[in-house]
Amino acid sequence: MKPYYQDKWVTIFHGDCREILPQIEPVDLVLTDPPYGIDYQPNWDKWDGSPCDYSNIVGDNHKFIPTPFLIYRNVILFGANYYSDLLPVGDWLIWDKRCDEVKDRMIGNPFEMAWYKSERTKGQKIYRILHGGVVNADSEYGNNAKRWHPTQKPQNLILKIMADFSQENDAILDPFLGSGTTCYCAKKLNRKSIGIEIEEKYCEIAAKRCSQEVMELNL
Repeated sequence: MKPYYQDKWVTIFHGDCREILPQIEPVDLVLTDPPYGIDYQPNWDKWDGSPCDYSNIVGDNHKFIPTPFLIYRNVILFGANYYSDLLPVGDWLIWDKRCDEVKDRMIGNPFEMAWYKSERTKGQKIYRILHGGVVNADSEYGNNAKRWHPTQKPQNLILKIMADFSQENDAILDPFLGSGTTCYCAKKLNRKSIGIEIEEKYCEIAAKRCSQEVMELNL
């Protein structure tokens, strides 16, 4: 099985994760934002003033079944409040996108939820990272740079979660990689990572991001 992209820290596969997962080595943490089954269609996202050109997310028109991922010892699944079939054990992670009452009036969902089980971290957790409406937390110029992916999570959020739920040199898996934020952040934190993405255009974006030199962080 040939990777789409590979370096010392990152391996990216292009394809359906259901076919690729049985062929990869065990990992220490699954951290992913799967298609929830809500048929998300962004139609107001104009970060750089241009019309939205995002296509529909593959698989998001069907209910997501988390069962294949529950065999992992440590797993974080975003959007779990939109589907069921989770284990009775586990807890919830909340991402507060607004941070205060004034910003609650911004366009879009003010928070997102992820279900997790972990051998290292226990209890409900909340992360406050401003994002959404006309704010792109990863924008390098102002606050309205266009995102690579319609449901792209900000780097600061993934970095904080990864620091809490994994250790240096752990192997982290994202079977719904999108634009590659999980792998990019893992490389920053000295974690190895495996990403799987079904759409080649996002594999290309993820590979370009991960091929750039990143400053290693120690949170």
